[in-house]
Amino acid sequence: MTLMEMLVVIAVVSLVGVALSGAIQFFYRSNAFLLEQTAALDSARRGVREAVVAIREASYGDDGSYPIAYAATSTLTFYSDFDKDDSVEKETYSLISGTLYRAVINSAGSPASYAGQPVSTTTIATYVTNSTSTPLFTYYDQNGAQLSETATDESSIASVRIMLMVDLNPARAPNVFTLTETATLRNLRITE
Repeated sequence: MTLMEMLVVIAVVSLVGVALSGAIQFFYRSNAFLLEQTAALDSARRGVREAVVAIREASYGDDGSYPIAYAATSTLTFYSDFDKDDSVEKETYSLISGTLYRAVINSAGSPASYAGQPVSTTTIATYVTNSTSTPLFTYYDQNGAQLSETATDESSIASVRIMLMVDLNPARAPNVFTLTETATLRNLRITE
């Protein structure tokens, strides 16, 4: 082999190495986004499913409070036995700056009270893009009619629809994923 042949072989191998390195970097960058997106969606899906189960089991609070304490388009507060310990917790789901949080308060004392008790907060979903035109929570009465978003009477709520919109990277092409679930409250005492 001459020196010239060896230089040509080194140049070709170098070019192949650079091209291969670029392809591998592109592959990992693309897959990293997909893995992040999958993890975010999986977390949101599990959070919504847990919320639906808790809402279905909403019951009167340990202090006698009505099952639904507060209902708005981006916040829902209700009472449910979240951790299955025979004590009813006060749960709040709130959308704040693109993140959906769950806050849980246990009752204490005799008579039972939720006031002044510690709050346990967890993140349910990140990268949430719901806005005022796409409410997170929509409420329905026992006949299936949608209740007003601005003047919802908590005692008329029979079911709750959760529509969570997740977009991991708004700068990329529209990759908004919508998760929708509906929960019908099972433990209401209906008076007519």
